[in-house]
Amino acid sequence: MKYFTLDELAHSNVARTKRIDNTPNEQQKKALVALVDNVLDPLRDLFGKPVLVSSGFRSNDLNRAVGGAATSQHMKGEAADIYTGTKEGNKKLFELIRDNLPFDQLIDEKDFSWVHVSFKEIGNRKQILKL
Repeated sequence: MKYFTLDELAHSNVARTKRIDNTPNEQQKKALVALVDNVLDPLRDLFGKPVLVSSGFRSNDLNRAVGGAATSQHMKGEAADIYTGTKEGNKKLFELIRDNLPFDQLIDEKDFSWVHVSFKEIGNRKQILKL
């Protein structure tokens, strides 16, 4: 983990406000490290500028509180929502991941308002979606 920390990937203002424990267990931490090592750190190197995480790990309680999908990979530590500050930058992140990096799901969220990316250690589907 070169550019990201586990604390950054588990940070949540909603969890803090609602006093929800958002601490990943060892398996979830391992998945977060794999996500960073295989996707997020290489993406940062390719992009050449900071990549921000708006949502990484989510405990079951936090996922419910934010209205996440019941099967969200965020709860496994396998997903992050990332952004650059501009839709153009977010589109570039999407393209860099799509064309260069392993991933399970890659989602253009709301016309590149942010990008959702997930990674599994085994069985990545390379699924591309637009929501």
